[in-house]
Amino acid sequence: MRLIAENLGGERGGETIFSGIGFALEKGQALIVTGPNGAGKSTLLRVVAGLLPVAAGRLLLEGGAEDFPSVASACHYLGHQNAMKTALSVAENLRFWRDFLGADFLSAEEALETVGLDGIGHLPFGYLSAGQRRRAAIAKLLVSRRPLWLLDEPTAGLDKASEERFAVLMRKHLEDGGIVVAATHLALGLGGAKELRMTG
Repeated sequence: MRLIAENLGGERGGETIFSGIGFALEKGQALIVTGPNGAGKSTLLRVVAGLLPVAAGRLLLEGGAEDFPSVASACHYLGHQNAMKTALSVAENLRFWRDFLGADFLSAEEALETVGLDGIGHLPFGYLSAGQRRRAAIAKLLVSRRPLWLLDEPTAGLDKASEERFAVLMRKHLEDGGIVVAATHLALGLGGAKELRMTG
């Protein structure tokens, strides 16, 4: 599998946010996107995820076959918002995403245990602390198999132990042939990752 961006451009509200972006990632590779606020890091991830249109250039996924015929179909997107309903329990939220996304991987309970939240699946998501909410959102990556993880400031709100646990999950995803594209101001513990610096 190979993710390729050629001379990629992105817009928001009719305004060009970035242009001329290019990279190629093989399975098992990570790309860390850095740069100041407003440089277009989040917009780039949203374009790759299919949440915003490609304004210029080309974006393609090679080797996705029938399971992942497009870039968007291969993506897990973890944005600034956790994409969980506060009134539903943590486990209900995860089961919704598992059913919605298909391609089952871990159960809700297994995913919560993996991120260190075992035993709280019955609680409403709204009861959780900011760090617990972020870990539950990370668990969403584990309930359905997607080879391309798009992560926007994924460690925001996490303590040191949770950051290290997430680094292990990302490395395992890469070892299993996945691809990670992460926009961050912080080190993610991914040695050997490529870097794309956006300047705005």
